[in-house]
Amino acid sequence: LAEACAAEWQAQGDHIVPASMPISQLAFAAIDWTAPDRAGRVGYVASYGETDLCCHRAETPEALVTRQAATWDPLVAWGARALGVTLPIVTGIVAAKVPAEALALIRARAAQYDDFALTALSQATGLSGSMLIGFALLQGELSAQQAFEAAALDELWSLERWGEDAEARARLERMRAEFDALAAFIAALAP
Repeated sequence: LAEACAAEWQAQGDHIVPASMPISQLAFAAIDWTAPDRAGRVGYVASYGETDLCCHRAETPEALVTRQAATWDPLVAWGARALGVTLPIVTGIVAAKVPAEALALIRARAAQYDDFALTALSQATGLSGSMLIGFALLQGELSAQQAFEAAALDELWSLERWGEDAEARARLERMRAEFDALAAFIAALAP
């Protein structure tokens, strides 16, 4: 991690551009943001148990419903196996009724990580709207590209169906870059 941060700093020119140093920013967040409020970060991750993107499905059109199932069902099943948490699949945007025991287990799983890994988990969860995607990226179940595609599934489907939109594409490219940075940060944490 230190070498990855040093490389970002060495790549700076006359002016320091923090946006060009995502690994350093994540390391700073672990120290300045996560360490003093671990309970807050753990609670943040657990809060996605009721609103996890992978569990909130469209009712129509059938092509989108099929794609969501093909992409997200394996993540829901992985969460049940790897995390011991089975989340209900619902349609629409209303929060699912998740047993308190499941939310407590999500908290316990998140709390087991050190400040740096918890920062990555929290950031990936918020970026994707899914604690399942966050845990899967952190644990190496998903690559950065796979995590991006799962998180952006609805937007990518809309672009395919309705055509390109420069603003939407730019937003998706920023999201892809954030997943790439998170994956590099996670790789730098590996022993």
